[in-house]
Amino acid sequence: MAQMTMIQAITDAMRTELKHDENVLVFGEDVAKNGGVFRATEGLYDEFGEERVFDTPLAESGIGGLALGLALQKFRPVMEIQFFGFVFEAMDSVVSQMARLRYRSGGHYQAPVTIRSPFGGGVKTPELHADNLEGLFYECPGLKVVIPSNPYDAKGLLISAIRDNDPVLFLEHMKLYRSFRDEVPEEEYTVEIGKAKVVREGNSITLITYGAMVRTALKAADQLKNEGIDAEVIDLRTISPLDTETITKSVKKTGRAVVIQEAQKQAGIAAHVIAEINDRALLYLDAPVGRVTAPDTVFPFAAAEDIWLPSEKDIIKKSKEIIAF
Repeated sequence: MAQMTMIQAITDAMRTELKHDENVLVFGEDVAKNGGVFRATEGLYDEFGEERVFDTPLAESGIGGLALGLALQKFRPVMEIQFFGFVFEAMDSVVSQMARLRYRSGGHYQAPVTIRSPFGGGVKTPELHADNLEGLFYECPGLKVVIPSNPYDAKGLLISAIRDNDPVLFLEHMKLYRSFRDEVPEEEYTVEIGKAKVVREGNSITLITYGAMVRTALKAADQLKNEGIDAEVIDLRTISPLDTETITKSVKKTGRAVVIQEAQKQAGIAAHVIAEINDRALLYLDAPVGRVTAPDTVFPFAAAEDIWLPSEKDIIKKSKEIIAF
């Protein structure tokens, strides 16, 4: 085991797959010699050469089109959208083409493309860089959406994504890149896409979340414990496909739930998670399912970011409301 930050784990996953399969290619804006804005691809250009790790023009639409074309030629592209707020230029390639390819061709063609991109608040980025747009892609059949919360999962899930025969959107929260270290195996391993994890067991209420909000929920759960509320915390890890089995099992045990997302209330996936709980476990609920989200406004400038983002205080307040219902 090695102690790795999440960015190191992501780099290690790409290195593992570049060694494992000669058809894996890594490309995007400034990912070669520079190693990317966050140095996620640092060292890969020197190790594998410009035919395997290379820069593209500053054109997300071109990156998406290139990835699709390479996938049709049996390659496994790992394309980077430098910041997720810039993904709209590649929407046609991802949503209209990659996600539909297997169905459209009757299974004759596949699009084994991994779309990596940083996102998320709490790091004071300029406008359009931090936006939580995962909900837009959650709505797209044929596309898997993965959002790890820690280095171990990041490496295992990214390896699984690159090996998957369907397109996988792999979102990396910027606040998690270098904020802590975790034990990560140096050898290759995989984490199953579509499988959530109970990261803290409890019996009073279920807190369901993903990405950077997992650590926030765990802090809230620790404080709730001091007040006699034993919260169970679920890290979804993958929002599409959604692990409804793990969610339902936990909610049936606790009888109460709060869904937490960094995205605005009208965005993200919290509403869908609540609908699934109502479909599968309504008669087990002792209270309506709560929601903790950002406000329904444009992502604010840096000066207002801290008060806009959901906090552990928000989770504690909502959890107490549900317990007291």
